[in-house]
Amino acid sequence: MYALNRSEKKFASIAAFALTYNLLLLHWSSIYVGALPWVILSLGLSLFYLPLILVKRWGIASYPLIFIIMEEVRNRFPFNGFGWARLAYSQSDAPYAVLARYGGAVGLSAIILLIALVLYQSSHHRFQILVLLPLMVLIIPVNVQSTGHARVLLIQGNVPTYGLDFNARATRVFKNHVAESKKALVQHPNVDFLLWPENAVDVDPFTNGKVKNVLDSFTTPLIVGAVVQRDAQVLNTSILWTKDAKVVYTKQHLTPYGEYIPMRSLARRISPFVDNVSDFTPGDVSKVFTVGTAQISPIICFELLDDRIVETAAKNSNILAVQTNSATFGKSAESAQQLAITRIRAIEHSRNVLSVSTTGYSAVIDYRGKIEQVTKMAVATNIYAKVDLISEQSPRDRYGDWALIATLLWLILVARQRCGYRR
Repeated sequence: MYALNRSEKKFASIAAFALTYNLLLLHWSSIYVGALPWVILSLGLSLFYLPLILVKRWGIASYPLIFIIMEEVRNRFPFNGFGWARLAYSQSDAPYAVLARYGGAVGLSAIILLIALVLYQSSHHRFQILVLLPLMVLIIPVNVQSTGHARVLLIQGNVPTYGLDFNARATRVFKNHVAESKKALVQHPNVDFLLWPENAVDVDPFTNGKVKNVLDSFTTPLIVGAVVQRDAQVLNTSILWTKDAKVVYTKQHLTPYGEYIPMRSLARRISPFVDNVSDFTPGDVSKVFTVGTAQISPIICFELLDDRIVETAAKNSNILAVQTNSATFGKSAESAQQLAITRIRAIEHSRNVLSVSTTGYSAVIDYRGKIEQVTKMAVATNIYAKVDLISEQSPRDRYGDWALIATLLWLILVARQRCGYRR
């Protein structure tokens, strides 16, 4: 805010900030596909920041309102949105991160901007501390009641190689996860279920007889991530697998340019890897896996950014299972950033979360966003955890869209102050 106020070339300042921010944050997207897609993605996302130029007319107090509207549009458009750069996701260690329990991720983003506004005002000897009134919710104690617990093994089997062809050798990733599971079950034989990551079963387990037989040999229920072929459709799935029954969840929010290619003819001119991607078919319904008293909602990787999907999953479950595959991004910052997003989601929805990756980081996260256990990257390992089951809804989930409406109304009131913008 201060830099925007001081700059004589406000449009250029906004563009420079937006591009620098996105280039640094999303550098992991260039690891194996080259710089051009990374730069194009960063340029496209930077366009959403350009409406900040309106503070020139509306006053600096409108900055938080414009920023939040920009974030909410970006979370939904284009291609169903890409909210990776949401401010809230950078605050998993902040003392006020618990605000997400009441105002959701949008409320947490808003409070960051309001704190920045107060600091800006202070530099001009103006103190509008009342704009931080929402922070009063921090005095409310956070207590949730568990309805039992589940004993779980998270299996991180690792992959033979990083990159776009991480699963080029059929069943290699699968065998890694089988081996790690058997090793873990020797140490912890009495568990309720094992959780495998996205793409851990790298061939269709319904058509590959050997893979099916191995999965059927487990006496403990498995929740596995698998790519499934149905007729001409390719599905990214999470499957509750027992010998007697298979419950399949199909990923609903697919990753654009990762699991399907929008505007393929144009994209082909930008990247030679486009034709290596077969378009997946999205699912259209959420699922809950029942194992004993555990009601487990699977969330597959990119779905973590979709407010509607995560809210539905939390409301229908007493534990969240995030399955992801970071092999296509190597040892970059992508996995750590996703872990930070998962921590905010845990707070927002008052759910303990099991987050498992093929290569790391895999983690157990409690409903306060605290990491209870976490693996290292690029190793085959496992986590045993006894996790509380929580059925109580967070205030954000109990009141739904009111979190967004209340946030916008508060920011509109703040914007009407038109405090101290030097022209």
